[in-house]
Amino acid sequence: MLAAGLLTGCGISIPADPEGTLERVRDGHLRVGVSTNAPWAETRDGAEPAGIEPDLVRKFAATLPARIQWSEGGEQKLVDELKRGNLDIVLGGLTKDTPWAEKVAVTAPYAEATDEHGETHKHVMATPPGENAFLLELEKFLARQEVVQP
Repeated sequence: MLAAGLLTGCGISIPADPEGTLERVRDGHLRVGVSTNAPWAETRDGAEPAGIEPDLVRKFAATLPARIQWSEGGEQKLVDELKRGNLDIVLGGLTKDTPWAEKVAVTAPYAEATDEHGETHKHVMATPPGENAFLLELEKFLARQEVVQP
């Protein structure tokens, strides 16, 4: 506890964002990558993404407040952009067991859904690795949401 107090006194906040994601996004732009995986996220030729996750991210952005800059693509491309610091969130029906969790940060599961094979999956969103204050802010928001299973 003493160490935490000393760090706070030095202007260090915990959790930290080494790249300053949360502060940059506040009153700025939230850069969101979307990979189509209906009903979680769908991209439509030039129109804004639709689905459960884009709707959640719109609500999250409003709390910051931030304007959303959407990017579309496949998961590999979007995860690479997230790792490079060019995106803040990646959506696309990712689940807790996503192989991308080794390369980026993922939120705590915020929804469960049963697929057409009867298997239950816990859904997550991906964020930049190491940006823990941003990740915590997103997780706190998601924990307050009621996501209806599709």
